[in-house]
Amino acid sequence: TAIYGSFSAPKVHEVVVSRKKVLELLRPDENGKLHVVASTEVFGSIRSLCPFRLPGSNRDHVVIGSDSGRIVILSFDGTLNKFKKVHQETYGKTGCR
Repeated sequence: TAIYGSFSAPKVHEVVVSRKKVLELLRPDENGKLHVVASTEVFGSIRSLCPFRLPGSNRDHVVIGSDSGRIVILSFDGTLNKFKKVHQETYGKTGCR
């Protein structure tokens, strides 16, 4: 699954890709080739992924639904070069059912 938005800075075109347990932030160069900016391994499998922007903000957040029955909102911290958890909420039973 992949989503696009401005995750690290305003007006920057980026792609977030989920591959089972890995979340990657990719940025295209001037030739259009994608380069990995950050890669994070997560606990559990990512089932859904969507971008989210707060009203009045100029950066996007990542909303993740996992097989553990949780929704997690992440923001990208450019100084640490990794995703930070903003909020986590349990919405269902654990495990893929």
